[in-house]
Amino acid sequence: MTDYATLVRADNPGLMTLDGTNTWILRAPGSDVSVVVDPGPMLEDHLRAVLDAAGKVGVVLLTHKHPDHSEGAAWFANQAGCGVRAVDPAFRIPTDHAHGLAEGDVITAGGLRIEVLPTPGHTLDSVCFWLPQDGSLLTGDTVLGRGTSVVAHPDGALGPYLESLEKLRAFANSPAGVDRLLPGHGPVIDNPASVLNYYLNHRQERLEQVRQAVAAGHTTPEAVVEQVYADVDRNLWPAAERSVRAQLDYLNA
Repeated sequence: MTDYATLVRADNPGLMTLDGTNTWILRAPGSDVSVVVDPGPMLEDHLRAVLDAAGKVGVVLLTHKHPDHSEGAAWFANQAGCGVRAVDPAFRIPTDHAHGLAEGDVITAGGLRIEVLPTPGHTLDSVCFWLPQDGSLLTGDTVLGRGTSVVAHPDGALGPYLESLEKLRAFANSPAGVDRLLPGHGPVIDNPASVLNYYLNHRQERLEQVRQAVAAGHTTPEAVVEQVYADVDRNLWPAAERSVRAQLDYLNA
């Protein structure tokens, strides 16, 4: 997909996963060492395809804990003979502090420089990875390649998510110059600033719709969904209800 990033997509398409989970293999040109971001679900055919494409793996990185990104990480790391770094200690291999991910952390492997940007919201352990040599920002589920991300109760929280989007928009507009977003689902985004503007505007519009629905007497999450998400596929209403719970928590706070 770029000089530094190769995509291997898991065969787990769906309403929430779009075309499937994007596993990103990062490798500097000419290097024989790669870094794998989000090995994906426990689908052995997919994980073996990633192993074949990745070659020697220096480390596995997780953008967040959801199973479609993390479930196969331990199996993959065992096969690749490497560690796993994650915000959540439950996914780290080894489980020590050194295999965590925090603001200011820099991962170096095979000529790569990967900077950690905590972006809680979609989940409270969500992070993005900045690859300055490539101008690419790996966003996990914080920003998707198509549509918008779900911020759902109880894993996610809307206040931190809005702050994370503001942080990413400022970063995209900074002299660092983000050329593209490499999301956890969907296609590559070549217009980061405009997509982040859209995400923030969309969230504010939904919040205003929820405020109006509550003011009109629709006070339960179910009733709000029927009013605000009437034009959304009903198969997505359970996710919309969890999202509304997060919006109501935000408004009540």
